[in-house]
Amino acid sequence: MAVGAISADMSAMGRRVSYTRAFMGLMVRDLYVLRRELWPFAVRVAMNPLLFLFVFTYIMPHMSGGAALNPTARMSGGTGVNFSTVLLPGLMAVAIMFSGIAAVALPLAQEFGITREIDDRVMCPLPIAAVAIEKIVFSALQSIVAAAIVFPLAYYVPSTPVHAHVSNWFFLAAVLILASLLAGAMGLTIGTAVNPKQIGLVFSVVVVPITFLGCVYYPWAALGTIPWLQTAVLLNPIVYMSEGLRAALTPSLGHMNEALVLGMLCLFLTLLTWLGLKGFRRRVVS
Repeated sequence: MAVGAISADMSAMGRRVSYTRAFMGLMVRDLYVLRRELWPFAVRVAMNPLLFLFVFTYIMPHMSGGAALNPTARMSGGTGVNFSTVLLPGLMAVAIMFSGIAAVALPLAQEFGITREIDDRVMCPLPIAAVAIEKIVFSALQSIVAAAIVFPLAYYVPSTPVHAHVSNWFFLAAVLILASLLAGAMGLTIGTAVNPKQIGLVFSVVVVPITFLGCVYYPWAALGTIPWLQTAVLLNPIVYMSEGLRAALTPSLGHMNEALVLGMLCLFLTLLTWLGLKGFRRRVVS
């Protein structure tokens, strides 16, 4: 019995080592592909926030003598915080979301297409679920890089100074990691639930609306004048990305409770990962 137990333990350890090597092999393969497309990736991540910042926080303040900043100052509860400061965490959340979704959903549209490139991936010595999780983890790495690219843009492009202060680095790291994983899980869910030919339509019908209603360009507290909308947007996971980064980077702004943010990010991550894994298995074995 003791010999059998030792043999079983050795076999289980061997499988774990094999799975770890295969998982890292997929990661290295994806990193190699990304390295060849690093410049397009940087342009894709930086272009949208750069244009938004340049128009709304550089051009408009110069045209209006700063008058364009007053509405946002009122939204921030009379604290006088300018639009640039409000935008910093919001645009980082958008970069995380877009990068995470694009890194998973768009490749899946190709891999589940006529060529069935996904079959090459699932032939590696890994469970099907682990192949999908690798996609989420790799997209999360891209999302963190995307947030890092946006930060200097949002800090230096605006004509008004950005007042950012990190009082809890652990909370910031937790929000970044959870938000990045959540974006990848969202991409997996979309990529496995939507017909590859309709993936572009999803960005117009789903991604853009949830972005504008995700408290990206305004704090969640500012919706207090519209109670029904303030309640409805709580179903939007991007709200918790934006509010979490707002609490971590611009704590002077009104923001959601930090424990609530972390709890909801975990809840949405669990739900979307489950839906994504279920859809991935269905599409692979079909």
